[in-house]
Amino acid sequence: MTSFLFRAHPVTEVYAGPIFWDIKHAREIMRFYRQFLPKAPEALCIFLGLKTVPSTAPFPEEIWGKRICALISCFNGSAVEGERAMQPLREALPKPILDGMSVMPYPTLQSLFDGLLPKGLQLYWKADFVKDLSDTAIEAYIEHGSKSPSELSLMHLYPIDGAVHRVGPEDTAWGCRDATWSMVICGIDPDPHKASVLKSRGRAYWEAVHPFNLDGAYVNFMMDDERDGRVEATYGSNYIRVTEVKAKYDPRNFFRVNQNIRPLLASADAGEGR
Repeated sequence: MTSFLFRAHPVTEVYAGPIFWDIKHAREIMRFYRQFLPKAPEALCIFLGLKTVPSTAPFPEEIWGKRICALISCFNGSAVEGERAMQPLREALPKPILDGMSVMPYPTLQSLFDGLLPKGLQLYWKADFVKDLSDTAIEAYIEHGSKSPSELSLMHLYPIDGAVHRVGPEDTAWGCRDATWSMVICGIDPDPHKASVLKSRGRAYWEAVHPFNLDGAYVNFMMDDERDGRVEATYGSNYIRVTEVKAKYDPRNFFRVNQNIRPLLASADAGEGR
């Protein structure tokens, strides 16, 4: 039997939503974002995206297909407090082409874009943990983010901060607690004929920005072609301890349809994992 104990935190309504700027402002926004985020209140979470406005409702038709730099924000508190937290951002950055910040139930925010991603899409993911966002790295992100292979393809930078940094690197299996963001590049399209293009463009994007990033990545953002120490790098100095646990509880590598931690004691016929 396996059990988990979770500590819940009360959340009802949040002040949240997307803000979009034309891609021409991406450099300015990314430079501001890297400085603003570490000083922002912990109740405010903002992730950044380089993407395209989908040609569908609820987005205004006049911005369909526009390449954008987006900040998707969530403040766990009142609209007044949230607006105060967002004020430095609004004062410093150009006028956006869309501002969707409003008060909404937290589950509404969680499902805000679900309709854009139905089952059956072609997807190719590449990811990294990111510690610093240098000017040179920003240029590489913008260059490739401006050449997206489809409207749904994207790059997101998700913050890693707050409580995550208050846990020691050896206290849990995941130890990359000096990272500042979890970055993902995702090629997405409904057309199966575009699968190879999504993969080649996604890999080219990743190869351009990876030299600026840490070695590991969030395992749910890894595809089944990830090899060459990527899983090991994700767990870092904790990897040997994790393989020891794996060897004890799953020596035959039965649970292997994932970015697999292979038990050191597994026999050759136990399966290499995927």
